Amino acid sequence: MEKRQYHREMEKEIQRIPSGSIPKLLLHSCCGPCSSAVLEQLVPYFEIILFYYNPNIAPEEEYYRRLETQKQILAVLPHPHPLTLLAPEYHDSEFWDAVRGAEHTPEMGERCERCIAQRMTEAVQAAIMNGCDYVTTTLTVSPHKNALFINECGERLTAGKPVRYLPSDFKKKGGYARSVALSAEYHLYRQDYCGCPMSLQEAIERRNKNNR
Repeated sequence: MEKRQYHREMEKEIQRIPSGSIPKLLLHSCCGPCSSAVLEQLVPYFEIILFYYNPNIAPEEEYYRRLETQKQILAVLPHPHPLTLLAPEYHDSEFWDAVRGAEHTPEMGERCERCIAQRMTEAVQAAIMNGCDYVTTTLTVSPHKNALFINECGERLTAGKPVRYLPSDFKKKGGYARSVALSAEYHLYRQDYCGCPMSLQEAIERRNKNNR
């Protein structure tokens, strides 16, 4: 079976948008730096609700630091259509409920898949509540995330729902490198771990090893 090219599927979907129409897209964002290059690609075509929903981030102070960075990029990035931020209250219990029993599985394993699925479930629900035409996530911009799983998850969650999943692989065509460049251009705080306590511990171990 031929491997799907999700970035090309997204381009074709955007090309099908009728001239003069500006669909409403709910974009789940994992953080400001990752959203920068993604927003740059999408703002010409959509009215965007940026959904900063990440109960996996620890500690709580880190969550709010990343939220401020998210606001920072929204304040400076040009956008021809409405671009708004939706940031639910922080409750890390939602992450722990989602990964219970898989807490100690490896990075990119079952724990990560449950975490991603939980956040995308909330994103789809928020998209429906806000009358969006499309929903997608910035997560595929990361080279450390499984784009196949993310896209299959999005398609499954929107099947039969009044919102369409916008396929993506935002790291393609230099997307990840562009996010790094935009982070430097706008002086964005760029974290060195995904977010959860387990990834934080791995980052601490990496730092200690590098400092030896």
